[in-house]
Amino acid sequence: MEMKRCFWVDESSPIYVKYHDEEWGVPVYDDQKLYEMFLLETFQAGLSWITVLKKREAFREAFDGFNPEKVSAYKEEKLNELMENPGIIRNRRKVEAAVKNTRIFMEIQTEFGSFSNYLWGFTDGKIIVNQDDNFSVKTDLSDQISKNLKKRGMSFVGSVTIYSYLQAVGVVNDHELRCICRQQL
Repeated sequence: MEMKRCFWVDESSPIYVKYHDEEWGVPVYDDQKLYEMFLLETFQAGLSWITVLKKREAFREAFDGFNPEKVSAYKEEKLNELMENPGIIRNRRKVEAAVKNTRIFMEIQTEFGSFSNYLWGFTDGKIIVNQDDNFSVKTDLSDQISKNLKKRGMSFVGSVTIYSYLQAVGVVNDHELRCICRQQL
């Protein structure tokens, strides 16, 4: 069987290839990285991931290096500044949700000792590994986490967005069976 990258990777896009080969599906336990990916995924809702990847560095700069303490303290003036920033996705509801979700993210950290403990607790610390090439856009696991996050007051955390997040941070390994990265994880 010839090994290739997952079908969704645009081989002509170095940023997409790098993301697929070095990040996507790699288990993440560090809260800082989990927060960065969480913020980016919620902005991705309804858009293509490549759009977000291309704006990632602008997001990093605009959102104070993905520092949750700083983001949680944003006031109206900063929200207006973000809405004027052409480097990011300028959706007022998503910008406001980013601040609210960050505050809830930090509450979860306090409650569970880390966001990592919270997230990985849904699988008892186990990685869910794709056993075939029949992929879903959401699962019972993403439904459960989405429902819990919404109950806590988060926005832009529907099951499809959460499933994408679980794939991105390696809770779910959805690399295709013939993918060159599948065996590395």
